[in-house]
Amino acid sequence: MTHAIETHGLTRRFDGRIAVEGLSLTIEAGTVFGFLGPNGAGKTTTVRMLAALIAPTDGDAVVAGHTLGVDDTALRGSVGILTEQPGLYDRLSARQNLRYFARLYDLEAARADAQVERYLHLLELWDRRDEPVGTFSKGMRQKLAIARALLHEPSVVFLDEPTAALDPEAARTVRDFVKGLRAEGRTIFLTTHNLPEADELCDKIGVFQRRLLRMGSPSELRAELFGAGTVVRLVGDASRYIPVARSLAFVREARADGDVLTVQLDDPDSRNPDLVDALRAAGARIRYVERLQHSLEDVYLRLVGAHK
Repeated sequence: MTHAIETHGLTRRFDGRIAVEGLSLTIEAGTVFGFLGPNGAGKTTTVRMLAALIAPTDGDAVVAGHTLGVDDTALRGSVGILTEQPGLYDRLSARQNLRYFARLYDLEAARADAQVERYLHLLELWDRRDEPVGTFSKGMRQKLAIARALLHEPSVVFLDEPTAALDPEAARTVRDFVKGLRAEGRTIFLTTHNLPEADELCDKIGVFQRRLLRMGSPSELRAELFGAGTVVRLVGDASRYIPVARSLAFVREARADGDVLTVQLDDPDSRNPDLVDALRAAGARIRYVERLQHSLEDVYLRLVGAHK
């Protein structure tokens, strides 16, 4: 199976209101896919459809090799899902919670115990295994909910805001854990508002607002939306060197802010020496040169802002 998730025209309406419109995408197995969009964009509805928790109004999908609406029971057994609310039993201990959900996944007792122990160790909860979950912090509950989603070793895992409201140490543990899942070859469908986190974790990004606005790797989306560029910090006012930069055939645009000259150009790796030579020939004193970096937030705001 090369494609872990494949959808064609997936649509969901609620009382005539379109929540998800014509979603078509393909996600390769072993990919961390970031699904980004504002609140109310339809991200959770999409996850619920892909996990066979609600049916689409139109369109079709194949998840983990199972056709949505045809093999729903097998599909649910092949995916794990972390919802925004962990939904754990406060009076039960961590171990009791996981044993209960392991039975729902039809794991035999011996395997269930082994899986419970494994994930409690991996998520650093073993020392608190017999304490009531109601005494756990938000971060501990979140990690326990992730463990629950993985007990049956699903090939596709849906994580809805996995590090929301976690302290930095707990968030780092979860991010490292996600990287470990990818190294095992699992497919992660990640919804998050934490854009630096998505940039760190995700192989592919989909920006979504009721329909898919754009999809690609973070670097592909940056290049597509902003092009390549170089930042040159000079001694003195950089604006005097804008005409020099613009006179070069490979330069698309140049602008200045104080002592910083920002140049958009084709193929910076090969053209930067020519740019530097031209500036120096014009009398510029250069402090340093670096690649222009646009954040994933810049990409997200450009795409979402254009579709408001």
